[in-house]
Amino acid sequence: MRRANLNSWLLAAPLTGVLVMFLILPILLIVAVSFWTADAFTFRPDFQFDNYRYLFGSAVAWKVFGLTFMMAGIVWAVTLVIGFTIAFFLAFHVRTQKWQMALFLLTTIPFWTSNIIRMISWIPLLGKNGLVNQTLMGAGIIDEPLQWLLYSSFSVCLAFVHLYTLFMVVPIFNTMMRIDKSLIEAARDGGASGFQILTNVIIPLSKPGIMIGSIFVIALVMSDFVTTRFMSGSQLANVGRLISNDIGLLQYPSAAATAVVLLISVLLTIGAMLRLVDIRKEL
Repeated sequence: MRRANLNSWLLAAPLTGVLVMFLILPILLIVAVSFWTADAFTFRPDFQFDNYRYLFGSAVAWKVFGLTFMMAGIVWAVTLVIGFTIAFFLAFHVRTQKWQMALFLLTTIPFWTSNIIRMISWIPLLGKNGLVNQTLMGAGIIDEPLQWLLYSSFSVCLAFVHLYTLFMVVPIFNTMMRIDKSLIEAARDGGASGFQILTNVIIPLSKPGIMIGSIFVIALVMSDFVTTRFMSGSQLANVGRLISNDIGLLQYPSAAATAVVLLISVLLTIGAMLRLVDIRKEL
């Protein structure tokens, strides 16, 4: 028994070393730096809470955190609806596996280009003289261009949905493909309607995939500052942008403190979601 435990430990040692070196140690260093002291010219090792006091006492920081959570919630809800609909169609309405794979690969086409190119592609569509405004004005629906289509919260959320919907589609589709079709047939034979089958059979059995997709989307949206910068025209900021600005100003302790608070916020959000469903069977 002792020999078996030793062998298991030896097998796990390389992976443990990698996790410690590239995950745990960097996080500990960020936490340590968040307590350092910084001024206009340099920063030095110390142990004080000034960075956290300034962060929690700043109305701007609270507003930015609120905007970040609001955008994450909106993007999560929209990607969930779109991702679940696409996954449901592929899993239950496309009969042949060949067409399922073909259509699934079709949804990955946007990922063949960089995020920057996909974001820039929205500008000719949403701009003041873009295709959307010109079409609406040509149809007589509006009299003047809509200003909120581009460089606004709407354009930022739209870009996030475009970038991260696939992260919701893949785990939900994978979970739905594991659902035993005989359960659906049994429910249908028992007189259940399509809506009842959806709410009482498909959605409960799809919860692990929904949770995994939700974790991906929320974590990615809350940490992405490039999309917010480009699609808002630098008029909006999220927490990632705060961290980026502090790093640009060489205020590493302040950036580290903000990163720690963001990490804790994301972990608490994910922890609350994991309490709703056990996703270990999905991993």
